[in-house]
Amino acid sequence: MPMPWQKPVMATIYKILFANEWREAKSEGRYRGSPDDKRDGFIHFSTAEQTLGTYEKYFSGRPDLMLAAIDADALGDALKWEPSRGGALFPHLYGDLPLSAVRWSRVLVSIDDVKQLAS
Repeated sequence: MPMPWQKPVMATIYKILFANEWREAKSEGRYRGSPDDKRDGFIHFSTAEQTLGTYEKYFSGRPDLMLAAIDADALGDALKWEPSRGGALFPHLYGDLPLSAVRWSRVLVSIDDVKQLAS
């Protein structure tokens, strides 16, 4: 397991967010984070393996969700890998997410969309 200051080797991280937040980000050209992100001082992301747990803990049953895939390498040193749930390292972005780092985004229809990431 990498130390907190070491970046795990993976190129794509994920963000679950509400459709209205995504529309706002597209109009501004950057994503500033959810209310929880703003409270915590960084934008929360998950790896493919962590996204299902994030969905189940924070978003299950919530309507109007989006899933965005992010090029982690494009975020540079502003992306930190820090311990969170169960001591696992989670990607946290200290700054706005430039939309140029978004590989793709789509409507999150069901939990099956999230389960596909970890398979």
